[in-house]
Amino acid sequence: MGIAQAKNQLEQPKLDIKPRIGLLIIGIILIGANLRAPLTSVGPLVASIRDSLGISNTLAGTITTVPLLAFAFLSPFVPKLARRFGMEFTLFISLILLTIGIGIRSFGGVETLFIGTILIGLSIAIGNVLLPSLIKYNFAQNIGMMTGIYAVSMNLCGAIGSGISIPISSLSGLGWTGALGCWGFLSLLTIFIWLPQLRNRHKSMKSDQTAQKVKSINLWGSKLAWNVTLFMGFQSFIFYTVITWMPQILEQKGLNTHDAGWMLSLMQLAVLPITFIVPILAGRLQSQRLLVVVPAVLLIVGLFGILYGSTLLIPLWIIMVGIGVGVVFSLAMMFFSLRTKSTNEAAELSGMAQSFGYLLSAVGPVLFGGLHDITHSWTIPLLMLVLVSVLIFIVGMGAGKNEYVTSK
Repeated sequence: MGIAQAKNQLEQPKLDIKPRIGLLIIGIILIGANLRAPLTSVGPLVASIRDSLGISNTLAGTITTVPLLAFAFLSPFVPKLARRFGMEFTLFISLILLTIGIGIRSFGGVETLFIGTILIGLSIAIGNVLLPSLIKYNFAQNIGMMTGIYAVSMNLCGAIGSGISIPISSLSGLGWTGALGCWGFLSLLTIFIWLPQLRNRHKSMKSDQTAQKVKSINLWGSKLAWNVTLFMGFQSFIFYTVITWMPQILEQKGLNTHDAGWMLSLMQLAVLPITFIVPILAGRLQSQRLLVVVPAVLLIVGLFGILYGSTLLIPLWIIMVGIGVGVVFSLAMMFFSLRTKSTNEAAELSGMAQSFGYLLSAVGPVLFGGLHDITHSWTIPLLMLVLVSVLIFIVGMGAGKNEYVTSK
């Protein structure tokens, strides 16, 4: 009997592991789903929001800029919050904050629109920074697979958010407030699914034996950390600029509004398989330099195609740009884990890269539009994106080296 009891005690933890890991994976997928949809659902509704609230085009345009500035502001401080309260609890609070922000944004006033948007931006910033670190801690042997899974979830729901906003707003009595408010159901569901992870509070960050060392390390002085940061930043610069301006560029090339909008959806859908495959490949390679070459070439060819190529081939150029951006994004997410030795370092690098990256992304659409206003043409603005693509290749070669940000 004693042997049987001992055997049962040894086997019991194995029975508990699978449900715990299963819930964690579902939780990560749901958190990923919340990181883009509350933002991408706004774009198609900007005109309705503007007309309903009687605000200017400039003020309406800042609805999409405010979250990016919130990302840039909070991202450097997220690792410190995680060390103080634990990653799991910090993510839990961010989900509550996200749900509150979605609710406030849907009240239908100008003030509540921007207050809610700020809260949404701050909450998503926490998820952006901590998910790569959480994956590094819990799935050290499957970082590529898990990064791909959450990236697909994020991009898929982002694409869905863009596509269903108008149909939902058209439903009787819902309008833009209902279309934006419906995402609160997703964040609320995620809160309940994430509750079991609160039992692991403090474990993930405090069990790391290098935690105290990381606090004294200044990643802002690391050349490799800057390569990863600029790699992330230039990707964000191109992505948010293209999302903002590509429909107008395509309309000027002869497409109607409907088709131009579908091209934007095509670009986001083209990213989905790439965001799953690339992290797995990156995790199996010691150096990711070869993977950096591919998106740089795709971005340059795709942008030149949009600028000088045949209108009939626009779907091809758009897919090339989409795949290029998707590969760079996936590699950037992987670099947070591959270029660091610990959970805390991954969080610090993620915070640094996303802070500067989203600051660049906030500048991109404004600079692009400004160049268009000055030149009255899309040529110079698009050539600027080609130059940024070249810079992605240069810093990517540095970021792809098999080194660590804290190595001497």
